[in-house]
Amino acid sequence: QVQLVESGGGLVQPGGSLRLSCAGSGFLFNIYVMNWYRQAPGKERELVARIWPDSNFDCADSVKGRFTISRDNAKSMVYLQMNSLNPEDTAVYYCNLFRRGSDYWGQGTQVTVSS
Repeated sequence: QVQLVESGGGLVQPGGSLRLSCAGSGFLFNIYVMNWYRQAPGKERELVARIWPDSNFDCADSVKGRFTISRDNAKSMVYLQMNSLNPEDTAVYYCNLFRRGSDYWGQGTQVTVSS
């Protein structure tokens, strides 16, 4: 059974940093692309960052230079380091796996950027 469990969200002031973690289980982690999405109130869910099994990655233009995605295949973990946060980054952040034609999602972790 595939499980994705996010952690690390919280309240942070503008300009601050947070590191999100996602623990994957129930699948062969090291062969899959892993994604971070976010959904702000009243907006559609959007892809934030994607990382390939060899740790090549890409980020959305809105977060490039501020966010970094990484993974530890030995621990079945994927991370999202978020720096220079601003209020527009406020959203629920989700870890995502697309496997065998299905999307799998974690429960999400709330990130709120506010003074």
